[in-house]
Amino acid sequence: MKKSLAIIIASAITAAVFTGCSKKDNSATTSETGSAKKITISMMVSGTRGPSGQDFALDLLPQKVKEAFPNITLESTKMPDDQYQTAIKTKLASGEAPDIFLVWPKTGTVGAIDMAKAGYLMDMSNMKFWDNIAPGAKEDMSYNGKPYAVSDGLDMIGVYYNKDTFKKAGIASEPQNWDEFLAVCEKLKVSGITPIVIGDKDAWMMQLGLYQIAANVLYPQDKDFDKKLQAGTATFSNSAWTKVISMYKELYDKGYMIKNSLGLSQAQATQTFIDGKTAMYIDGTWDYKSIMNKGAVDFERGYMPLPANAAGQPIYVSAASAAGYAINAKTKYPEEVKKIFELMYDGKSDLFKTWRDSNPSISVFKGVPLKNELNKGLYDIYQKGNSFYFCNQMWPGGVADEMEAKFGELISGKGTVEDVVKAMDAKFKQLWKN
Repeated sequence: MKKSLAIIIASAITAAVFTGCSKKDNSATTSETGSAKKITISMMVSGTRGPSGQDFALDLLPQKVKEAFPNITLESTKMPDDQYQTAIKTKLASGEAPDIFLVWPKTGTVGAIDMAKAGYLMDMSNMKFWDNIAPGAKEDMSYNGKPYAVSDGLDMIGVYYNKDTFKKAGIASEPQNWDEFLAVCEKLKVSGITPIVIGDKDAWMMQLGLYQIAANVLYPQDKDFDKKLQAGTATFSNSAWTKVISMYKELYDKGYMIKNSLGLSQAQATQTFIDGKTAMYIDGTWDYKSIMNKGAVDFERGYMPLPANAAGQPIYVSAASAAGYAINAKTKYPEEVKKIFELMYDGKSDLFKTWRDSNPSISVFKGVPLKNELNKGLYDIYQKGNSFYFCNQMWPGGVADEMEAKFGELISGKGTVEDVVKAMDAKFKQLWKN
């Protein structure tokens, strides 16, 4: 009896020990995979908030992540471009960067190449979705042959215009060259209509006109200008950049730009246009949703390239891979973040469909058609091969900032065109390291 009892007790103890070990092992596995452990993943992006409840980064993405991964909370922050670029560089330098953040293609400010070279970005080569993304978009986010971010698509810069106002002023069609564009501006001005609004208080918006002019005036004749600039065999001062800046300044000198542009933010400029107070607004495809918001009056929108070409020459558009999401190389949750990315770009999930439908950029994802008819005119030009990238994607961060600062002084009555290009040369020489 005693012997039988001893055996029963020993068996019970042994069972308890093994059961305890089994529970401990399962708990460790759960903790390691993160399948039950509640975590918070941080994300920081740039831009302006979309319509209430419809912002992808702030509203929809956190919601879809929570639905797919109940244990993950995604906390997103969004700020204007200039503030974002300063903030993210500071956070990266201090080791406090978010798990996911926005980077731009190539070598520009917060560019994928420079960020990857500095060790800030996770190598994304082993992700499963790359076959679904256009090779050019992948290449623009790569360093040494490895991709480090996923571009949101293709962005283009153009001129949104009020079709109703054009008709009232007797403008029957879109201008096809620079002289015709100036004539349209003059006709609008004589009719008592402010031709163009731009939010120069947000200095980065000054690029939007300059890059379009450069795409027509400089690059068709010198496709390798930026490579020569990087090699030290070309300068801004001894190039068509002098003409580019002079042509854009002409719009201000002739009163075709809204008078207080340096006092208007991007948001204020957008509102001015959608309220019907100006005929045209220079902006990119990425702001499509804001441009299509209802304002004080209803009117039909159009979208055209800024025709800086000479008469008889083809029009070129300024088009480039859009900014996109990268993963912090030092994230505490690499596997969880990668799972979010795999789901977002798998081509079939609810998260992918939400990203696809919310994305204002022209898709570079296999099988996704052009969805905004307003972009068709510029996209047709792009597909013909008549396009050049955004200039600053080949410049070190800081050169575009210098250009904006000096151009701002120029249109406020200080300095000369030569001062602008000389300052750009000096800043490029200071910052370019290869």
